[in-house]
Amino acid sequence: MRLADSWKDYKVLATGDGYKLEDWAGVKLLRPDPQVIWHSKEDLFKRKGVDAYYEKRDGGGMWHFNKKIPDEWQIAWKDLKFIVKPMGFKHTGIFPEQAVNWELMQNLVKGKSPRVLNLFGYTGAASVALSKASALVTHVDASKGMVERAKENAKLNGITNIRFIVDDCQKFIEREIRRGNFYDAILMDPPSYGRGPSGEMWKLEDNLADFVELTKKVLSDKPLFVLINSYTTGLQPTVISNILKRVFGKDNVEADEIGLPTEEDVVLPCGATGVKIWKN
Repeated sequence: MRLADSWKDYKVLATGDGYKLEDWAGVKLLRPDPQVIWHSKEDLFKRKGVDAYYEKRDGGGMWHFNKKIPDEWQIAWKDLKFIVKPMGFKHTGIFPEQAVNWELMQNLVKGKSPRVLNLFGYTGAASVALSKASALVTHVDASKGMVERAKENAKLNGITNIRFIVDDCQKFIEREIRRGNFYDAILMDPPSYGRGPSGEMWKLEDNLADFVELTKKVLSDKPLFVLINSYTTGLQPTVISNILKRVFGKDNVEADEIGLPTEEDVVLPCGATGVKIWKN
């Protein structure tokens, strides 16, 4: 497992019974986590110092605040800053475990200026990290609200050259194929389920392999990498590895779990990642 252990502003304090207690730059949030099926050492809802918690309900849930906290605040990773904001469906706008991928991709683009396509880009942390390392990033997400947040994260870091697109990722790729546009690297973090702006349905198990095949058509003739990340419970690293090998060739394909260290005796698993790297 690859651990995102380079954080100073973030840590997992405790876990158990479907929840994780996190410290986000001094603000302590208790949030559901489907991977946490083991029991807690204590009742996390009664633990002192919890600032807010997310209550799970059928079809969603809601935040409860034990004390007044900012509507949003900043968190730092190395020389980058990101906005943290408790949002609908337990989200905060940042997936801390992705720091392992930000670091990997920054090393792959360092000293170059590759065209990188970030699909399902969410609030843009990966786009910001790549742009900071000299990549020319196109960021695509179907949610206008998430793209607006991504723009705010870019502005916070003094970055002005990311190309932001609000669009269904598959339709965007299809248009780029017709336009003859190519990218030197592609990353994607597709959801388990989703809908595009016009109601397009997405289901990971049904659509991922075909979608990755489609992205191959916009890859340049001197590619750097293709990276796939998924938090979907049950999607093993080997599945991602097999897709990458079938589409792009078996050499230099790596896949593994990613996770977060905790202050307890457990590691928090946070999904799987696979990457195909070209040795140019």
